[in-house]
Amino acid sequence: MGTAPVAGTTTMTGGTGAGEPAATRGRTSIADVVVVKIAGMAAREIPGVFDMGGGLSRTIGAVRDRVPGGRPNVGRGVKVEVGERQTAIDLDIVVEYGVPITDVAHDVRENVIGAVERITGLEVVEVNVAVNDVRLPDDETSESAGETRVE
Repeated sequence: MGTAPVAGTTTMTGGTGAGEPAATRGRTSIADVVVVKIAGMAAREIPGVFDMGGGLSRTIGAVRDRVPGGRPNVGRGVKVEVGERQTAIDLDIVVEYGVPITDVAHDVRENVIGAVERITGLEVVEVNVAVNDVRLPDDETSESAGETRVE
């Protein structure tokens, strides 16, 4: 009566039979995308994190966010490896100019580990944070100035 686990999921199994406590009878499967979304949301909660993902993924994400009915991709910039009881997470972030990058990375790491372990029950063995860009204070003004530069 068992089913094979779906690719991209982790499975935590309990016992079977009437002798087992009700809470441990059966199997719990957690898809990789669940860990991706939890980690993405937790990373974005940290002050100083402006955006996530590499340059191309952020550009595509900005276009997608402007499409009516489109939803932001909370998993942008997040990669995970999920095993039976553990997970490893890689994050690509963009920070605000002037924030201490090591402090932001520490806070991101701490918040992601706490959220993923609390919600999924998986042990997070590592969270690698790659800061691939910094948002400068004049980034928005230079974009709008470029639109009106030539008449």
